[in-house]
Amino acid sequence: MQPTIQVLEELAREAGKILRAGYEQEHEIRYKGVIDLVTEVDHQSEAYLIDEIRKRYPGHKILAEESGVTSGSQDSVWIIDPLDGTVNYAHQIPIFTVSIGYSAMGRMSLGVVYDPMRDELYGAERNAGSFMNGKRIHSSEAIDLKKSLLVTGFPYDAWDTEYDNFGNYVRFAKQSQGVRRLGSAALDCCYVAAGRFDGFWELQLNPWDVAAGGLIAEESGAKVTNVRGKADYLSAPQSIIACAPGIYEQMLKVLNTPVDEKAQGG
Repeated sequence: MQPTIQVLEELAREAGKILRAGYEQEHEIRYKGVIDLVTEVDHQSEAYLIDEIRKRYPGHKILAEESGVTSGSQDSVWIIDPLDGTVNYAHQIPIFTVSIGYSAMGRMSLGVVYDPMRDELYGAERNAGSFMNGKRIHSSEAIDLKKSLLVTGFPYDAWDTEYDNFGNYVRFAKQSQGVRRLGSAALDCCYVAAGRFDGFWELQLNPWDVAAGGLIAEESGAKVTNVRGKADYLSAPQSIIACAPGIYEQMLKVLNTPVDEKAQGG
């Protein structure tokens, strides 16, 4: 049995209640890396999602940020991030989401991203468009990079990787209207889908970061690939561009013009 978009929406809203209830509370913070942290709320949200998925779809595989892989059919795979934007959450910055994607037969078919602080629920079903709170959304009609507002993110090991993205940030900042950094890749994709941002790029991601958001951006009309122009943005070495079709080639050119090898990814 396959889930419906309504099931993903229900799960995302319930997980969002967990995040909202824990917001502005003191947290048990553990570090997975020097600046890569996790809270008890990440685990509470993920435990809820995994438990519900296993009860409803016991044969399905689950890939989750904190728990890793829960075995199941490779033809039915859930890709979940129980709290995308944990650093923001821990610092009481209200920019974070629940992200739930579902892949059928090796292809993303459903995606939902929920922002509990704004009560904005983004969702998409393959070949059926993208929506926010039930209203159809579309990527922007930008055609000039210089007049475009962009968003990006940086890896947790930015001080110790050759793919730190800083060079790209500088180049895009000088060739666009501006570059923002929100701290949630899932929300970045959704804001591109809604036309709030004209383009998003990031290097060194994980599938749960953009599985749902990438589909939502695609279904809104945005062009979504990895930074080398390949359609697969979920396989290693992972990277993503999600942008208005009118600026895609311009962004791709910036990302693939050799200036500093440390600025390039994937």
